[in-house]
Amino acid sequence: MLSGADVVLPTGTVRNGQVIIERTRITATAPENARIVDVTGHWLVPGFVDIHNHGGGGASFTSGTVDDVLTGIHTHRTHGTTTLVASTVTGDMHFLAQRAGLLSELAEQGDIAGIHFEGPFISPCRKGAHSEALLRDPDPAEVRKLIDAARGHATMVTLATELPGGVDSVRLLSEHGVIAAIGHTDATYEQTVEAIDAGATVATHLFNAMPALGHRAPGPIAALLEDERVTVELINDGTHLHPAALELAFHHAGPDRVAFITDAMDAAGFGDGRYMLGPLEVEVADGVARLVEGGSIAGSTLTLDRAFKRAVTIDRLSVEDTVAALSANPARLLGLDDRIGSLEPGKDADLVLLDADFDLKGVMRRGEWVVDPQLG
Repeated sequence: MLSGADVVLPTGTVRNGQVIIERTRITATAPENARIVDVTGHWLVPGFVDIHNHGGGGASFTSGTVDDVLTGIHTHRTHGTTTLVASTVTGDMHFLAQRAGLLSELAEQGDIAGIHFEGPFISPCRKGAHSEALLRDPDPAEVRKLIDAARGHATMVTLATELPGGVDSVRLLSEHGVIAAIGHTDATYEQTVEAIDAGATVATHLFNAMPALGHRAPGPIAALLEDERVTVELINDGTHLHPAALELAFHHAGPDRVAFITDAMDAAGFGDGRYMLGPLEVEVADGVARLVEGGSIAGSTLTLDRAFKRAVTIDRLSVEDTVAALSANPARLLGLDDRIGSLEPGKDADLVLLDADFDLKGVMRRGEWVVDPQLG
C-alpha cells in the first residue's frame, strides 16, 4: 500500500491519499499485513499512455530488431510510459507489412498496445520527415493490406484524407475498428469535415505537418479543434508548439479531447548524434531532431515525464488536466480505459510517482517497479 501522497483520481486529487495494490491490480481494500510504503510529499498519478512513438534509447520501432524494439519500450517505461503504441514511418508496402508482422508479435505478448502506421498515405506537400519517393495515395485495398498484416493489432493509421481514396479509407478503417487519424495533410476545412463525418477521430500532432490556421481559409486545424468527436495529439516539448498554440488547443478542444504524445524517435532518452528515421538521416542537436537534408523537424526526443513537468510548470495546466491528457484520454481512445488510464480499483497497477517538483521518482507497471523509488 502506497500511503500519504497526493493521489490524482478521475474525481479530483485526494490529499494524503493511498493506493492499495494486490499483485498486478489496484484494489479497494488492503489485504491483511499489507506493507505500507510512506510516499508523503509526492504525487501518485496513473501510468502514461503514448499513442504515437517511433522509438527511444537509441533503438527504433521503425526498422530495429525485436530486441531493439524492447529496448525502446523499456526506455520509455523508465520515463513513466506504461502503455505504448509503436509507430512506423513511410516505407514500401512490403517492408511495412514485415514490420507489422514483427510488431504484432510484441503486441500479442503485451509489450505494446498496438501499431500506428504513420505513412505512406500522406501528402507530399506536408511530408515532414517522410520519404517523398515512397508516398502513395490511400487506396483502401492497400490500407487493408496493412491492417491484415498487423493481425488484429493495427490501432491507428494516419492519412491525408484529401488524397484520392482518403475518405473511403477512413470508412474502411472505421469498419474494422482502427482509428483513422488526419495528419501530414494539406486538406481544406471542408475536406477535413468530410473526413470526420466519415469516421476520422484523431488529429495527428495537431498544428504540425498541416496548413496553418487562417481567417479566410481555416484549414484542418479549425475543423479538428471544433468537433467533439476528435481527439487532438499535441507534442509538448517546447519545440513543436508555442505555448500559446497549446493553450489554444486546450481552450477549444477542452481537457477531455487532448492526448499528449512524444512522437519520439531513437534519440529519446539517449542523446544527440546521427540517427536514421526510416530511410532518412537525422541529426539530433541539443535534443532537437532534424533531417540532415532539408532541416525538417524529424519527430522528437521527448519522454512523457518531461511533457508532464512542462505542462504543469511552464504551461500552467492543472495536474488533473495534465493527467487526463497523458493517461485517461489516450486510454479511452484505445478502448483500454477499463484496464488502464486511472488509479481505480480493478485496474492494472500502472502508476508514476513524482516528487513535489514533478520530477519522476518511481514507475510501477502491473504491480512491479520499473523504476524503484527505494522508499520505506
